[in-house]
Amino acid sequence: MAETKTVHSPLVTYFSMLSLLTLCPPFVILLWYTMVHADGSICQTWDYLKQHGLQGFINIWPRPTAIAWKIIACYAVFEAALQLLLPGKKVEGPISPEGNRPVYKANGVAAYVVTLVTYLTLWWFGIFNPSIVYDHLGEIFSALIFGSLVFCVFLYIKGHLAPSSNDSGSSGNMIIDFYWGMELYPRIGKNFDIKVFTNCRFGMMSWAVLALTYCIKQYEQNGKVADSMFVNTILMLVYVTKFFWWEAGYWNTMDIAHDRAGFYICWGCLVWVPSVYTSPGMYLVNHPVNLGLQLALYILAAGILSIYVNYDCDRQRQEFRRTNGKCFVWGKAPSKIVASYTTTSGETKTSLLLTSGWWGLSRHFHYVPEILAAFFWTVPALFNHFLPYFYVIFLTILLFDRAKRDDDRCRSKYGKYWKLYCEKVRYRIVPGIY
Repeated sequence: MAETKTVHSPLVTYFSMLSLLTLCPPFVILLWYTMVHADGSICQTWDYLKQHGLQGFINIWPRPTAIAWKIIACYAVFEAALQLLLPGKKVEGPISPEGNRPVYKANGVAAYVVTLVTYLTLWWFGIFNPSIVYDHLGEIFSALIFGSLVFCVFLYIKGHLAPSSNDSGSSGNMIIDFYWGMELYPRIGKNFDIKVFTNCRFGMMSWAVLALTYCIKQYEQNGKVADSMFVNTILMLVYVTKFFWWEAGYWNTMDIAHDRAGFYICWGCLVWVPSVYTSPGMYLVNHPVNLGLQLALYILAAGILSIYVNYDCDRQRQEFRRTNGKCFVWGKAPSKIVASYTTTSGETKTSLLLTSGWWGLSRHFHYVPEILAAFFWTVPALFNHFLPYFYVIFLTILLFDRAKRDDDRCRSKYGKYWKLYCEKVRYRIVPGIY
């Protein structure tokens, strides 16, 4: 296998990898502590750390408890069982660099419905109170941080000793292999796809579960749910519902088809998604804002429209690929570029690059409504504190970096055809600006 390619200079790559490996775990704890115990105020947390130093930070880092491990284990086993046991049609992923075509079972919507119905039923009948999850959130995040690091070590060892396919291998550098991963499609046995589990069934599912948890916690605490929390919860649930509705399309994206299973993707989905992606709701639990019906409905409508446009972008491209370009885009035949490329085994293949519809506006236009949707489910918190907006800022940086990595990968894959494509679709993300 060819050496792992890096988009940035080696120095920048190493610095960013080491920074993320060392800074992300403590950041998750600081984010939780600030949201839950420091009134959402960065200044308050900063003053505490200035006063108490490193020992103060060690004191606020919760130790993983038995109840935290139990909650995580029950949730993980439940989701793994749903992934394996629920029926679903077989869906093929894209052809890999080594010429493999992974096969998935598309049962995400069923798993999503069963998960949320089960969770709400357990609460409704008094069997399990979701407030317990919120009350032990710090311990859960702490357990996830350590447990997921161990899981990433397992992926690293598995990549060396028992890879699931020939879409795997070492870059020759231990840090790069651990961070970016060794295998593209790691599986346990024939049917249990690890990336589908970490990215979709654990990470994205936890987003919906925690959105409901925060909403229920506010209700139990205050006897009512503020309209700001309603807007936040509804928009996050609409977004996650959209994700599972389109899950088979997600298996064609960079996360699954190009990024290998390492710290970057798997630790990120197991820890960063449940903690950072849900953080606006975490903030709202103790900071209910009354928006008023009119403003709440405006924000809700703007958020749903953004999520719809994001979905329609992905649907448009998926339909274009499925029909091999024989479809209508915005009421007319699509304009396209037929691009040929060579696989690592030396085979020549062709891809169709869509240059009309949403994909004629910019090469990654779908990132614009995604960032806007995140803004609209955060803005119910208003502007008393900066921290609720961390996710929007993080997402913007992540997607701009992903767009650059995707462009660089496509440039090396398609060569002159990519140059032609960029001449036709000039902007990378924001039409007319960038």
